[in-house]
Amino acid sequence: MFCNQCEQTAKGTGCTAIGVCGKNEAVAGLEDLLTHAVQGLCLVAAAGRKVGIIDHAVDRFTCEAIFSCLTNVDFDPARFEALINKTVELRESLKAKVKAAGGAVEFTAPAATFTPAISRSGLEAQGAALNFINTLDANPDLQSLKQITMYGLRGLAAYTDHAAILGQEDETVYAYIHEAMGELTRKDLGLEQLVGLALKCGEVNLKAMELLDAGNTGTYGHPVPTPVPLGHIPGKCILVTGHDLKDLAMLLEQTKGKGINIYTHGEMLPTHGYPELKKYSHFYGHFGTAWQNQQKEMPEFPGAILFTTNCIQKPSDSYKANVFTTGLVGWPDVAHIGADKDFSPVINRALALPGFTDTLDKDSVLVGFARNTVLGVADKVIEAVKAKAIRHFFLVGGCDGAKPGRNYYTELVEQIPADCMVLTLACGKFRFFDKKLGDIGGIPRLLDVGQCNDAYSAIQIAVALAGAFECGVNDLPLSLVLSWYEQKAVVILLTLLNLGIKNIRLGPTLPAFITPNVLNVLVENFAIKPVTTPAEDLKAILG
Repeated sequence: MFCNQCEQTAKGTGCTAIGVCGKNEAVAGLEDLLTHAVQGLCLVAAAGRKVGIIDHAVDRFTCEAIFSCLTNVDFDPARFEALINKTVELRESLKAKVKAAGGAVEFTAPAATFTPAISRSGLEAQGAALNFINTLDANPDLQSLKQITMYGLRGLAAYTDHAAILGQEDETVYAYIHEAMGELTRKDLGLEQLVGLALKCGEVNLKAMELLDAGNTGTYGHPVPTPVPLGHIPGKCILVTGHDLKDLAMLLEQTKGKGINIYTHGEMLPTHGYPELKKYSHFYGHFGTAWQNQQKEMPEFPGAILFTTNCIQKPSDSYKANVFTTGLVGWPDVAHIGADKDFSPVINRALALPGFTDTLDKDSVLVGFARNTVLGVADKVIEAVKAKAIRHFFLVGGCDGAKPGRNYYTELVEQIPADCMVLTLACGKFRFFDKKLGDIGGIPRLLDVGQCNDAYSAIQIAVALAGAFECGVNDLPLSLVLSWYEQKAVVILLTLLNLGIKNIRLGPTLPAFITPNVLNVLVENFAIKPVTTPAEDLKAILG
């Protein structure tokens, strides 16, 4: 196997025996084979669009299949086997429709004619022989650019899937995904063309995040400032982690009146700010801290645990019996809630477990500072900037992870001067989310914008402030200091670069799939730079 798509990749170069995430060689090969098969489906789908053949089922499936290959989503070989076979079935069915409509269905790329083996072991052998990443392009710089787009597409597919679940879709997003996946099979694209393809991925992702924002706020209301307890109260309990608001909403409805308290974990913390979710009296608080402690904390939770979408590494045997997954998440021997979204197994398990027997008060944190809330006090913010009460804004957020070096973000926030504001989003905030930073003129210095996809909200805040000060975003007293771990972070970075945002500091390490030459392109065009030390970076930013 060879996988270098995440920040924690072995030795900073790539996992070759077993993934740091827990993915084994068989699963890695099946993921590569699925990606290869999906490229063939995308070639046909793109050809179909040229003759008016658009299959919505293919659009949705494509995103689900690509999303399944994102780090920490699916570790189940049986599910990959099914996905690979369905991909080829859909490809051949669509090919017949496109041909009948007069479209071209002859392609030089092997992905378009790939035939899967009839057994799982045969599929695993095909995946290993494919050597997918290392054969994307013979030129290492072009391979690097293809990987950037490939990983960006995985993040884009995730956000597109999240949005579609809430009824928000756009034909142009699906069209780009099919086009880009097909383009990555080509061996005749140059550096300029591949840079353009990657930046286009960022452009389309802004639309996908806008769709998801519309789905979340249109269904559950705009987040409002809300204190969230970090302790616990007596009672049966269920812990929900991941990203999916709809699954959480359905679980809250199904547990109503059953004496079960619902706690969030990880990226579900911001959901406490949504009016249509916080109205449930048994939606209590948040459990857990930073990513590196999650495997330790999970076994200590005395209730059932529900994983939605991608989250942490696969659960260990010590608490696997209490774990349930939903959506695309899959691990062998872990119970999965199907498309009917009947959470009875989770509820019954929670009722059978002891739950919390005491009260623990660990204070609380504030969430709910998405764009509506922040822009609602924009006049106060602008006045504070003009009065020099606010000197600078820092957006410190992104992914968390267990690899050493992420204490940088804790130390940075602790050292940011008291006349500066800190906006944060995504699970990277768990390095400092409970810090008491005080306020400036009644506005909290630490503002939780939300989940990783709420980078859309952060962008809207920045654009609005730039408009108010009659300047460009790059001219604002604003610095972005981002952490990354997986492919949602990759596509958000592409979105920021496509918007022309410069001087982004990225860490704790730069992606292993970016070659020195490609890095030079990013530095020359966008002034992107690695983090150093908190003190050095603050001196460079603030002078």
